[in-house]
Amino acid sequence: MRRRLLYLLPLLLFLVVAGYFVLGLGRNPAYVPSALLSKPVPEFALPPLAGREAKVPEGGLSTADLRQGEVTIVNVFASWCVPCRIEHPFLTKLAEEQGIRIHAINYKDKPEDAVGWLQRLGDPYGRIGADRDGRAAIEWGVYGVPETFVVDGTGTIRYRFAGPLDPGEIERNLLPLLRKLRG
Repeated sequence: MRRRLLYLLPLLLFLVVAGYFVLGLGRNPAYVPSALLSKPVPEFALPPLAGREAKVPEGGLSTADLRQGEVTIVNVFASWCVPCRIEHPFLTKLAEEQGIRIHAINYKDKPEDAVGWLQRLGDPYGRIGADRDGRAAIEWGVYGVPETFVVDGTGTIRYRFAGPLDPGEIERNLLPLLRKLRG
């Protein structure tokens, strides 16, 4: 009897490990949990992106800009980021057609590269803060670019998406949340 159990042990161990992997396959690989959901945006103040003609006189981006009573998207991007280029037309469409306020954090980028990128692809952002050393992005819990956050009018993070936004994610999750938060 013991010998039979000894032969069954590797089979049972295999079934447990296989079950773990099967459960993992059903999860969304783009989903990375954020400790900041439902919490205030971190304290930060970034200078404006040098060389960009600011759409607002003060230019940069700070915590105070996100606590002014309006629902805002904050997009973390870089000119060297290929997935950022993929999502950029969707952000532009949101800003132009839906009238959604979008600000950005330009992550570890050369200002001249970022400005050239925006001139070529369009500039949907109200404010852009230049995060040359990446410290602000770390405070936001950014794992990589692009990442997108929805911040309510009180400065509380309500949504986070890691990776490039696509029309499906925008229709399924982003727009319904924006409508709800806008009231």
